[in-house]
Amino acid sequence: MTETPARRSDATRAAILRAARDCFAADGYERATIRLIAREAGIDPAMVMRYYGNKAGLFAAASEFDLRLPDVSYVPRAHIGGALVGHFVGRWEEDETLTALLRVAATNAEGAERIRDIFSKQLAPVAEIVSPEPEWAHTRAALVASQILGLALGRYVLGLPPVARLSREEVVAWVAPTVQRYLTGELPEGLTAPESPGEPPEESSRGSSGEPLEESSRRPPEESSEMRSGALGEPWEGSLGAP
Repeated sequence: MTETPARRSDATRAAILRAARDCFAADGYERATIRLIAREAGIDPAMVMRYYGNKAGLFAAASEFDLRLPDVSYVPRAHIGGALVGHFVGRWEEDETLTALLRVAATNAEGAERIRDIFSKQLAPVAEIVSPEPEWAHTRAALVASQILGLALGRYVLGLPPVARLSREEVVAWVAPTVQRYLTGELPEGLTAPESPGEPPEESSRGSSGEPLEESSRRPPEESSEMRSGALGEPWEGSLGAP
């Protein structure tokens, strides 16, 4: 059967993406050039530019990844942690894209941003379903991501001998309880859900003796020049504080 132009185009794209993932993982984002990727794919560099425009566009396409998370609505609540850890281990071991992306993320800001985007957009909805307090769902999702990414770094990138030698069942047995606690466990002692997302609970208007504070003591201090200039920076929206 004669190969159609559409099939040739799909095959070319697939070859480019495979080569790009290999090169980005092996050489990092900065050192992986269009010319190097084209040579690895066995095509002319102009074809890479034709399909993806530039290296940034190629990286975005090469790092597209669907975690294919299970629908936890059908998983018994006590087994959600185990189901997710088993699923993640399977995804890491069946598709090298995540491992390649993790290698890039360790040394490149764009790779790190891509990892954050994948996990925040795909894992947060799971946490929103199972979190006991909606206000802390995104924090719980970030904690799960930190656990899974740390596991993947040690097992698949660094190859830490004890962790790398564990069977899939052993990984689930060790890690699932922590993921379960992050998703459905009680809040740490002394930590309560904020009155509104992203804002701390309102401070009491009474002093330690129970007497009302003077109006002047409740007045916020004047902003320093450093605060006005924005030198302190803005908090990252994916931090471990209240979402």
